[in-house]
Amino acid sequence: MSKPWPFIAGGLVVVGLAPLALIVFVGLAMLPVSPATDCTINPPGVSPGASAAPPEWPAEGSWTSEQVGNAAVIVSVGAELHVPRYGWEMALATAMQESTLRNLGHLGADNDHDSLGLFQQRPSQGWGTSEQILDPRYAARKFYERLVTIDGWHAMPLTQAAQAVQRSAFPDAYAKWQPEAQQLVAVISDGMNIVCTSDGGDGLPSLDDAGLPEGFVLPSDPQLRAVVTFALGQLGKPYVWGAEGPDSYDCSGLMMAAWAKGGVQIPRVTADQVHTGTAVSSLAAMRPGDLIFIPGSDGTMTRPGHVGMYIGVDRSGRQYLIQAPKTGDVVKAVAVSNWSRQVAVIRRPTP
Repeated sequence: MSKPWPFIAGGLVVVGLAPLALIVFVGLAMLPVSPATDCTINPPGVSPGASAAPPEWPAEGSWTSEQVGNAAVIVSVGAELHVPRYGWEMALATAMQESTLRNLGHLGADNDHDSLGLFQQRPSQGWGTSEQILDPRYAARKFYERLVTIDGWHAMPLTQAAQAVQRSAFPDAYAKWQPEAQQLVAVISDGMNIVCTSDGGDGLPSLDDAGLPEGFVLPSDPQLRAVVTFALGQLGKPYVWGAEGPDSYDCSGLMMAAWAKGGVQIPRVTADQVHTGTAVSSLAAMRPGDLIFIPGSDGTMTRPGHVGMYIGVDRSGRQYLIQAPKTGDVVKAVAVSNWSRQVAVIRRPTP
């Protein structure tokens, strides 16, 4: 059964029915280097062949200093290869399951065939020589190189994508590590001051998209009307990290595309959009088109990582925003109240 789909008529958003659409995700052999998917590791000047991780990491939770150090190598290689943050989490969860983040050599009778290293890769299966696999940087690179060849990996559940790379006898085992992988990625990203030019999602539980309320009125101002109308036209399109449309978006890509329809060029990425235009003092002072920033899954209140757009109110005065939430989700409109406790900044783009 098709899902209620809003379309615009005479200034009102009307709920109709649209045919089901088939969404096809196209995989890439390697992610291209572009401003939309680039990450930097500070301090700068780290050579491609050298580890960007500090020589000694403190223990973190149940993970020892050595294990956190190995995780840092995996994360830094992912950043250097311009793999989205979700890929780093997949890689860490995989290594947590396969080796508990230990660079395992030959274990004699305890070996699973000829499996070696952080990801238990096998020379006999074409992963490289024993010496290569036991180099954490090499092993991480090989994992990512195979990951990005999987069609639609960025929209898959973590365990499904990891299994497509590893082909494990225990395909569901990776899922249990996802929360710890996310936490460790956050710790390492902060410790290495990794800054990416696109976001890792809203960091919130998924919300049902009930659509806009009956009678929702578009802004009367022609510029703001164009911005909000375009944004609403993207409802239901998939979130894809680094995407700028027309078939998919990440959060900041949607904001940039919508404001372009209003004749205003705003920066591409969340880290720059948070400084665009003028500040808005409160949720009550917002007007449609204003950008609302929250920490998201990979930011903080002082350095927000996720953005949505205020679009107006319903007949009862309830405020709504539109956003591209995260991998596996779609562009949707939700009540501002879902964000109200973690709003970091509100900005109003200006010509």
